[in-house]
Amino acid sequence: MPENVIQSSTELQSNTVKSSKLANIYKFRELGLLAFIIILAVAVQFRNKSFLSVENINDMITNTAILSILALGMMLVLVTRGIDLSIGSIIALSGMVAAQMVSTYQNLNPFLVILLGIVIGMICGAINGVLISKIGLLPIIATLAIMNIFRGITFKISGGEWISSYQMPDSFVSIATGKTLGLNNLILIAIVIYLLFFYIINHTRTGRQIYAVGSNPDSAKVSGIKEGRILLLVYTIMGGFAGLSGVLWVSKFASAQGDTASGYELTVIAACILGGVSIAGGSGKISGIILGSILLGILNNALPLLNVSPFWQTGIQGLIILVAVIINTLVKRGVDRNNLMRRKI
Repeated sequence: MPENVIQSSTELQSNTVKSSKLANIYKFRELGLLAFIIILAVAVQFRNKSFLSVENINDMITNTAILSILALGMMLVLVTRGIDLSIGSIIALSGMVAAQMVSTYQNLNPFLVILLGIVIGMICGAINGVLISKIGLLPIIATLAIMNIFRGITFKISGGEWISSYQMPDSFVSIATGKTLGLNNLILIAIVIYLLFFYIINHTRTGRQIYAVGSNPDSAKVSGIKEGRILLLVYTIMGGFAGLSGVLWVSKFASAQGDTASGYELTVIAACILGGVSIAGGSGKISGIILGSILLGILNNALPLLNVSPFWQTGIQGLIILVAVIINTLVKRGVDRNNLMRRKI
């Protein structure tokens, strides 16, 4: 066999081995993220002995519940190659309407308030879905415009005034502070939502269609999947989660104001990216976004405990996100190269 052929074969095998390793990293990246979270938690515990206390862990999980709910909706949007920048404004709008309702009608059933927030959010999300799926606007343009519109509506209906805790009945505040079956209500709501959507994503035709639209839109159309309907669905779901989160947010912090959750959409997107959701679409796991949300929750809790300057906290979070994106990109590139080499062989 000619020497150059042997050399080429050896190089091909070497590249295949490297790419296979990257593929394995990509396959089990959640384990790597979990290991990083554990190492980070242990390191912080050495610096501050109260970090892993039962009380602090419970606070971290509770504070991460709303973020994890929103990250689930954002994952569905990102999987379809979209993005939603309006969720912070939807949170503010639904939260403000809910706060106004309970301050006016003190005996209003909390479940009706939650339902009201979800309906408001779904309507807002459906508007995004129509602009994107029917009119054909780019997701980033449509949701950016809607973000400003909803924020303006929130300031208008509030008259620029806050609604504080003394104006809210205890039944409303207890939505976020109360417990059911020994669990904080926020945690319980998040668990129920995740179990429901784990089934939808992994065991229903709709779940498969959502990923099909994101991974290969042309093939999805050929196979009869109605892309417009799927896009409308995921943005409506995202809006519903944002509306629900608005009620939970106001209940948790016992305050409603026009700039509530301003910029929070970027934190939600960051949780998805840290969890391995691909911005290019077609890729994302529930286990990943749970871990991504937990990592951000740990950072938000640990950095103040370590007396890190608030000016550095945002920078450190941004650096971690940047590293995660770079790793995801390199690993994904290796996986694609590996698949290409296998087809050639």
